[in-house]
Amino acid sequence: MTAQVSATAAPKRENLLINIACNIVVPTLVLTKLSGETRLGPLWGLIVALVFPLGYGVADFVRRRKANFISILGIASVLLTGGLGLMQAGGFWFAVKDAAVPGLIGLSVLVSLKTKSPLVKEMFFNEQIVDVPRVEAALAAQGRQGDFDQLMVRSSLWLVASFLLSAGLNYALARYLLISPPGTPEFNAELGRMHVLSWPVIVLPSMAVMMLAFWKLIKGLTQLTGLTTDEIFRAAQEKPKV
Repeated sequence: MTAQVSATAAPKRENLLINIACNIVVPTLVLTKLSGETRLGPLWGLIVALVFPLGYGVADFVRRRKANFISILGIASVLLTGGLGLMQAGGFWFAVKDAAVPGLIGLSVLVSLKTKSPLVKEMFFNEQIVDVPRVEAALAAQGRQGDFDQLMVRSSLWLVASFLLSAGLNYALARYLLISPPGTPEFNAELGRMHVLSWPVIVLPSMAVMMLAFWKLIKGLTQLTGLTTDEIFRAAQEKPKV
């Protein structure tokens, strides 16, 4: 039996697990577990933590000739966390930092609507996920480009809501947990506990809102184009046919 694949090859995809590991998980573990005076120390902990998102971002740029948004976020987060650690800032400033990062991303999503490449398109409406040429052709045939632009705005607002939810939950969790004096073993333990709890307390609710935004976008595309979800999703088209 001969497997036949779609004639249109999708751009090479990122490995999402490696992306998250290099840009978020490993730097967080280094900063919270290896930056004590008995291990790497605050300065070298910051340097080692930066190597992972910086190295991944450079490698991804060389491979795809495109800046990696998550790497930029990871570098900014590591710099802020490490810098606050070096200054022995209190829990309030960590709370502000943890709220500011997703808050700034949400603001960037809104501002990007005025550009040629809205972030919602970069995240949801890209050729790794969607058969963009087919969808755009269907929109043109149906004369629904204006409706599509409005759909992108609505999806962007849902995306912004997910980041604002993350900002609020980040601030609340940091203020609740970070109560010890900075620079102490107790404070480092609280910082590690905060990062562990951030997954069930922050990431899951925020991801739920983000997936709702994605679902509303795909549902809107089926209504505007007349295409089925299998026709919209590139992955569904690339399954081998025997």
